[in-house]
Amino acid sequence: MGSWYFSSFRISRNNRRISLVMGKFQSTKVFDGFSCCFRQWRANTTHCQYLHGYGVSFKIWFEGELDHRNWVWDFGGMKRATETIDGMSPKEWMDHMFDHTVIIANDDPELAKFVKLNRVGAIQLRQVAAVGAESFAKFIYDKINPFIEKETEGRVKIAKVQFLEHAKNTAIYAPTN
Repeated sequence: MGSWYFSSFRISRNNRRISLVMGKFQSTKVFDGFSCCFRQWRANTTHCQYLHGYGVSFKIWFEGELDHRNWVWDFGGMKRATETIDGMSPKEWMDHMFDHTVIIANDDPELAKFVKLNRVGAIQLRQVAAVGAESFAKFIYDKINPFIEKETEGRVKIAKVQFLEHAKNTAIYAPTN
């Protein structure tokens, strides 16, 4: 019998490669310190229809092959990234979207009033397709995953995103692929 040589994902035996099915490598990173407010105008039978704010955070699960340092994702990688999200560094994008902002749905019937407040400098308005923890988790996934895949040349993807309004209210988005 030939010798077995182990690496992260393959076993080599007698100069032939045999692929193995192994577990996944994942790492997580929490991004916090964001203060924003929003309203869920469609929740017209609850207090969530009113403008309200949170100190939000989100947790991202990175999944992929290990790099030359044996890391899935460099936790400081958002600061050193070469790729951008909407023309901004990842950190700038996160601050732009969630730090001291008012987030309103594109179809909010009061949107014009928020646009006016933004125009006079009373708020920093951010418009999105849908508002709420579940929608924010998917929104973050949709923005961060293409960035991560490009930044790592396809080696890493986002497995899921958890959006936290606070410790008691969270929502998770995970793609079905």
